Amino acid sequence: MRQTESPRGGGAGRSRTAAGCALLVAALGAGLTGCVEGGHPLSAEPYDAAEQISFNGSVDGGGTADPDRPLEVVAEDSDGRITDVTAVDASGRRVAGELAADGSRWHSTSPLAANARYTVRVSTEDEDGRPGREVLTLTTGRPAPARRLAVAFGPRPGTYGVGQPLTAELSEPVGDRAQRAVVERALMVDSTPAVTGAWHWVDDRRLHYRPKDYWPAHATVRVRSALEGIRINDRLRGGASAPLTIGTGDRVIAVADAAAHRLTVHRNGEEVKRVPVTTGKPGFETRNGVKVVLGKERFVRMRSSTVGIAEGSAESYDLDVEFATRVTWSGEYVHAAPWSVGSQGRANVSHGCVGMSTENAEWFYDTVREGDLVEVVNSDGDAMETFGNGFGDWNLTWEEWRGGSALTGGAAPVPEEAARLRPTAA
Repeated sequence: MRQTESPRGGGAGRSRTAAGCALLVAALGAGLTGCVEGGHPLSAEPYDAAEQISFNGSVDGGGTADPDRPLEVVAEDSDGRITDVTAVDASGRRVAGELAADGSRWHSTSPLAANARYTVRVSTEDEDGRPGREVLTLTTGRPAPARRLAVAFGPRPGTYGVGQPLTAELSEPVGDRAQRAVVERALMVDSTPAVTGAWHWVDDRRLHYRPKDYWPAHATVRVRSALEGIRINDRLRGGASAPLTIGTGDRVIAVADAAAHRLTVHRNGEEVKRVPVTTGKPGFETRNGVKVVLGKERFVRMRSSTVGIAEGSAESYDLDVEFATRVTWSGEYVHAAPWSVGSQGRANVSHGCVGMSTENAEWFYDTVREGDLVEVVNSDGDAMETFGNGFGDWNLTWEEWRGGSALTGGAAPVPEEAARLRPTAA
């Protein structure tokens, strides 16, 4: 936390500078306060601030901190103040904290990891505005035995379309909102180019991450967990989890207009092809909304019995279908439908899929990849499900999406979270 310059009272007209540094602690040794004759006070080398600060019992005499308690730094000298504290463990994880407006106290607001070594840097100022420094190391104790929360990230490594959400599956359920915030804060996403994004809790074990808008084309996205050793509750701590890196390809978006019986494909903002199609007929209307390509099957057997249509009824079918691009788990595809070429571009006669000629279906199959986007508009069908039938994540507004985060909850994030949710290039 950093304070801006503020004038000292009493007409002195001096400015106080807030310097940045990191904090956590060990045993405090005695130090000397240095001063410089003449010149500006800020030109002096930082003095040893050990005698100006204490850790208020949060660190014992052996330099060990309890990972289940907040770390606290207190200014012992009434004529001085703390300007900044940072604490970083050996793996680079920073401890979030809050500095009192008057510089009298700093305390951690995110949990410490157990069995970890931290470097803590404390910056201070004396009454004349001269900077002080103290750099310490501390360790945290080994916790009592607890279950370990592992995180499995998805999808598998590879290159995807710009609509592909990240997924995180937890090995243990987490229902409490405060505990969810601990977990979510430790799931770190970095992208190049940078984007604004957020996690959304699907249920007690699953989270999805998406940007405010689609991913940039040809981006690199990395996700990792910083949960290892972090206390989530009395019986659960974070465990080790493997990181994941994926890339994105071109920005490919296909729009199927059910009323116009036409599918238009755009690549990187330019229209590349229009093809006549047929979509779901009355009673079997294609779902409206944005869907994400889940996979491609060169041949697939489609049977009406798998979607609840009784065998032998007037609507039953059993077909071998070519060039099938799946967009829902319930059986919606974009696929070759040579039997309906006469209706394509003119009428909707399918049982919910987007059908086109074999030639056009092969072109579409070869053009799109997993994670690309297919949007259906002007259908009389239901709206695409948000979760559970593929990736309907993009059908939520950004405000609705943030409402599923334990950190933002639909409100504007605090500055620290805004920075974390706007990842920088790794």
